[in-house]
Amino acid sequence: MDQKLLQLLQKSKTSKQLKETHLQITINGLWNSNFIVPKLLTFSSNLISLKYTLDVFRSLQYPNLVSYNTLIKCFIGKTLKSALYTYNQMRVSNITPNSFTFTFLLRCFESFDALQCGEVLHSEILKLGFGSSVFAKNTLMDFYAKCGNLGLARKVFDEMPERDVVSWNTMIGAYTIHGNQEYAIFLFEAMPERNLVSWNSVIAGLLKAGNMELARSVFKRMPEKSDVSWNTMISGYVKLGDVENARAIFDEMPEKSIISWTAMVSGYAMRGDLQSARKMFDRIPEKNVVSWNAMIAGYVNNHMFDEALSVFQHMLIDGNYKPNQTTLISVLSACSHLGSQEHGKWVDSFIRKNKFDLSVPLGNALIDTFAKCGDMENAKAVFLRMGQRCIITWTTMISGLAVNGHCREALELYGQMSLEVVEPDDVVFIAVLSACTHGGLLEEGKRVFYQMVNKFGIKPRIEHYGCMVDLLGRAGKFEEALSFIKSMHLEPNTVIWATLLSACKTYRNGELLESLTRRILEQEPNNPSYLTLIMNLSSSIGRWQDALNFRVATRDQGIVKTPGCSSIQIGNNVHEFLAKDTKHPQRKEIYRVLGCLNGHLKLCEVE
Repeated sequence: MDQKLLQLLQKSKTSKQLKETHLQITINGLWNSNFIVPKLLTFSSNLISLKYTLDVFRSLQYPNLVSYNTLIKCFIGKTLKSALYTYNQMRVSNITPNSFTFTFLLRCFESFDALQCGEVLHSEILKLGFGSSVFAKNTLMDFYAKCGNLGLARKVFDEMPERDVVSWNTMIGAYTIHGNQEYAIFLFEAMPERNLVSWNSVIAGLLKAGNMELARSVFKRMPEKSDVSWNTMISGYVKLGDVENARAIFDEMPEKSIISWTAMVSGYAMRGDLQSARKMFDRIPEKNVVSWNAMIAGYVNNHMFDEALSVFQHMLIDGNYKPNQTTLISVLSACSHLGSQEHGKWVDSFIRKNKFDLSVPLGNALIDTFAKCGDMENAKAVFLRMGQRCIITWTTMISGLAVNGHCREALELYGQMSLEVVEPDDVVFIAVLSACTHGGLLEEGKRVFYQMVNKFGIKPRIEHYGCMVDLLGRAGKFEEALSFIKSMHLEPNTVIWATLLSACKTYRNGELLESLTRRILEQEPNNPSYLTLIMNLSSSIGRWQDALNFRVATRDQGIVKTPGCSSIQIGNNVHEFLAKDTKHPQRKEIYRVLGCLNGHLKLCEVE
């Protein structure tokens, strides 16, 4: 019966299933089984709650050492107070702790950075006669190292009457993690015997410190190398951008693992050599989801979004590995850059069909994709479906509403966020102020800016100031805008002056033209976008000669404005356009339609 109930416990995936199994344990009179109860405690803490776990433990008539140890283990990373209370109860019940008790307690203290609790337990370990236990001392040493106290860790190491290879590896690892490579190497050379962990720890530490030459030297001295050794070296070179040496190590490998292949794909992609990355990817004997993700992410990070979607389609056709959340986040990034609404909808449908957990990063990526495609209805639907949200979720949604013209709604969402006691950051205020700017909500913008500074104590960035100057300029409040600029704690940059100049163009205000032009040219005399803005304003207020002079100067200096680029999805094809494009096969029809639209707009202006 014990074995049967244990199997039921291991098969439990939900709180309901576990409670049903718990009932079976009780019915069969096994609620005090030393074999079953520890497993029940572990599963209940993972699937239900600590409260439920404590209730199970309290129902035991005579809890033994294993039950106490299991309960303390359940508290790791969750509660320090309960772990201490349970240990004290255990001592009161005259149950003598063992090495596992101290290991679980120290791991619990470590998760809360409770160094003082660890020092008290250290005394307890010595008092109870565990001072000669290599296992207990190794655990103590590891605890002190992870709490950042290398002095106490080394003291434990030096006082050990005997050490095993774990003792040496722990101390070497501690020095390595804290960047003390000299001591790590010294201990490594003093080791009476080394195992693979010793070699790999030293190599990993040297690679982290960027000492490739010494790492390569230690690597060559290894009597035998594992997959971890080879992959550590490859990854170290890849992180430093040295793909040539990474490839040399890769080529030397007697047997290449999927980790090695994937590291090389990522290495080439990071360097921007997508052709080599793809060749390496195509050579992988048996791909897994991580290798597919590496290739897709490589294309996305290098702005080759069509290719990223193409690899994703091949992954689906291949069918050996299903996409995971990482895959979908990369794919959604490609969709948002391409404005591919259909692909975004497909990913959303795929998530629901395959019952994916709508995690915060995945939900954020979906909202961003739909917002950038102008599909705010689906963006809202995703936002409402999310069980958890972070500040990025709110920022993405507010920004999406603002960019798509739903400025009042964006402001209302900010109000809802405030009611839910979400701590705002500087980025969300850029989104809210942008909404006010796009919607011409002057008074609301002023109120939000005041809240940001005075209520939340956020120091304005140049972007916040830019939004406020834009807001005031669009409202025609030029004097107030200039006064606001003078009150800034930051030196106004070209963007600030150009923003105000752009507002002058809208209102055909020539009074500030000379002073703003001078300030812009002082900071960025060769920026084609700003020069074009100055020329257009000069023309709009009738200063034809000034406009001509700027045009001639721009041409003589060879300053060329980077043409604007946009894309649109029609069916399964994404069409990309440049300003004055002459390469699109349907350019004649497109320019004909544009001509008609311009004609209609001019008629509207006359009316």
